[in-house]
Amino acid sequence: MTIPSHVIDMLRKVRATFQAEPLANRMQPSAAAFAALRPVRRATAASVAKYWNRLLDTASTQDRDALADPLTMADPALFDANIENFIGTVKIPVGIIGPLRINGLNAHGDYNVPLATTEAALVASYGRGAYAAAKSGGISTALLYEGVIRTPAFVFDSLVNAGLFVEWVVNDIETLKAAAEATTRHGKLTSVEPMVDNNIVFLICRYTTGDAAGQNMVTIATNALCEDINARCPIKVKAWYIEGNFSGDKKASFLGLVTGRGRKVSASVTLPAKVVETVLGTSVQAMLDYGQVANLGSHLSGQLGAQAHYANGLAALYLATGQDAACVAESAVGITRMEARGDDLFCSVTMPNILVGSVGGGTSLPSQSAGLNILGLKGAGKGAALAEVAAATCLCGEISIVAAIAAGHFTRAHQQLARHR
Repeated sequence: MTIPSHVIDMLRKVRATFQAEPLANRMQPSAAAFAALRPVRRATAASVAKYWNRLLDTASTQDRDALADPLTMADPALFDANIENFIGTVKIPVGIIGPLRINGLNAHGDYNVPLATTEAALVASYGRGAYAAAKSGGISTALLYEGVIRTPAFVFDSLVNAGLFVEWVVNDIETLKAAAEATTRHGKLTSVEPMVDNNIVFLICRYTTGDAAGQNMVTIATNALCEDINARCPIKVKAWYIEGNFSGDKKASFLGLVTGRGRKVSASVTLPAKVVETVLGTSVQAMLDYGQVANLGSHLSGQLGAQAHYANGLAALYLATGQDAACVAESAVGITRMEARGDDLFCSVTMPNILVGSVGGGTSLPSQSAGLNILGLKGAGKGAALAEVAAATCLCGEISIVAAIAAGHFTRAHQQLARHR
């Protein structure tokens, strides 16, 4: 049997470390004294300065000035609703692509899309895809579904009691719906689906959340529903949990891929062969050939869905517009398709878990508010359009990266655009 070289290298490194410092000393629990970090929720200049006095043991005054810069420190309280233990803000480069031409049910027109990233070549690639799409008449988009899920779990003594509980919930659903919706002006509980695993019952609670991404909204509403159940249900509940880790919150899941969590959007464009050749520097057949190989790779490796790199565009857009960046873990799931339509190339993405909002969360922070204003999608009535912009942006990225790899330009582009590193 052959031992992989990386395992041998790892063992050598571990042995070298342990020879320098005995394992018994290095990995024992430490009883050394430490100064607890006092949590601060309301940020002031004094609280920021106090934290930095502690941090200057390892960081420099230049580090402090980079994070706690004059613009940030002009009003630290602006950030109170979004963070605790505030010490400053991180500046991420923001680029722009456009026009992103969209002919959609909710988004319609030409959009300049801000993308915040530290990855060279990303904005250039998405911009190239947007240009190819605009030259082809624009991207068609449609919001297909809305529903943010929270899945509380209830534990019972037996399968029989779990079944009786489900019966009670079904018969009392309107009262439970009223309890949940009493906590919010905008959230609506659209369905409750029981999922039974012997003595444990998960309730798949789906909500519409207006123009907000709605994560906190559905948590608060579901908590009210659970407390009402706990107070009135005649079947004894041994324990209940606000989230049974069934919803797919901030993680890729088959449930999200199939049923959606957030907003499900489909976006498509047909690229004429001439645009593929002149803008993307390749051919329709070359893109189709590579697409077959890429789809095989996604299936063999067990990926959820089939796509190239939704996470790149979503992370950049989420950061630029004040979305919950951790939701990229579940949002970056879906299906990319490319098919020949005569001599032309039909391209589409279907993304079931886009979690974005034009209000709430980080959308009111100064830089992120500016990003939404650049799009023209800040405030009430813009959430659905923002989701369609997100899907269209990802489609641009898929088109560009498939073309680059098919043409053999992918590595060269990264070398040229990251040349200053």
